[in-house]
Amino acid sequence: TELRGRSVLGEFVAVPGVRITALCDIVQEKADKAKAIVEKVGMPAPAVYVKGDRGYEELLKRDDIDLVYIATPWEWHVPQSLAALNAGKHVSVEVPAAYTLKELWQLVDTSELTRKHMMMMENCCYDYDELLILNMVRAGVLGEIVHGEGAYNHDLREILFETKDEGLWRRAHHTQRDSNLYPTHGLGPVANYMNINRGDKFDHMVAMSSGSLGLQEYRKEKLAADDPRQKEVYKCGDYNTNLIKTAKGRTILVQHNVSTPRPYDRINLVQGTKGIFRDYPSRIYIEKDKGGHQWQPIDAYKAKYEHQLWREVGEQARKLGGHGGMDYLMCWRLVQCMREGFVPDMDVYDAAAWSAPGPLSEISVAKGSMPIKFPDFTRGK
Repeated sequence: TELRGRSVLGEFVAVPGVRITALCDIVQEKADKAKAIVEKVGMPAPAVYVKGDRGYEELLKRDDIDLVYIATPWEWHVPQSLAALNAGKHVSVEVPAAYTLKELWQLVDTSELTRKHMMMMENCCYDYDELLILNMVRAGVLGEIVHGEGAYNHDLREILFETKDEGLWRRAHHTQRDSNLYPTHGLGPVANYMNINRGDKFDHMVAMSSGSLGLQEYRKEKLAADDPRQKEVYKCGDYNTNLIKTAKGRTILVQHNVSTPRPYDRINLVQGTKGIFRDYPSRIYIEKDKGGHQWQPIDAYKAKYEHQLWREVGEQARKLGGHGGMDYLMCWRLVQCMREGFVPDMDVYDAAAWSAPGPLSEISVAKGSMPIKFPDFTRGK
């Protein structure tokens, strides 16, 4: 369950009527902490599996599980998702869903074969601004959408060099691939604005990667000269920038940077024929509004376009506070979909399409920014 797992567990136990029946981790202490979270809210004690790397296979044999939530290092997302689907469980998995095209197809094929849902837990799609702008886009406030931008620009240097938690596995990915390692936080909301997989689709993309300097400079300054991590070779450029073209001719810029000093930024920009919205900080320009060529605060639009989920559950979400409330909203909505038999807001095809810039950017970078076609994971549907 590591850190993210315990955080989201805290959201799930707060959703009315949810029961946590089983927990799995490879570290007894972490499993015990997770169990305590469940017991603290008055639920029966969950079964706990701490049986090495494959303890989850024991958990999946249970018949009292509807949904499995996976918050493990990236390399475990696919084997655990496939095992859960094949065991007849719905799956919610942390981001990205996978980082090879072969694995993304395996997830799609297995979800179809087992008739079980697989949702990638892209919490940023549930943030206040993202859902507000989604409503405004659908209401035509910005006109026809022509361009979007999203990013994961987040200084993770301290976390990457920790000797615990994510530091134990996440930095290794920088030694393995020169690609956009983490495309979905910025791309997911923009894909929703553009109805990707629901009328439009990603067609092709190009990628460029800057030099790789940030992690080297940080470790030189912060780690002992004889630390074995001084010898690691980082392939991943500090800035990985992608340009995606959709079948309907829209363009999307996606960026990844976790290795230089900078404030957090997902960009979250959408440009239409009638105006533009840009986040960090959030501001809007609608041509028909008065005020010249000046950005305006978004506040004037909140009363009319605030999303129904934030109206209904926002107070509880903000109180629980995971990333400002979006985590609780994501869990609450997923449970609602499961109970009422809806397809999750983001299905396995979205998980695959939004994760695909990872492997596709690696290919494009290696080929001098050559355009690379997106697979159509929906097979034309």
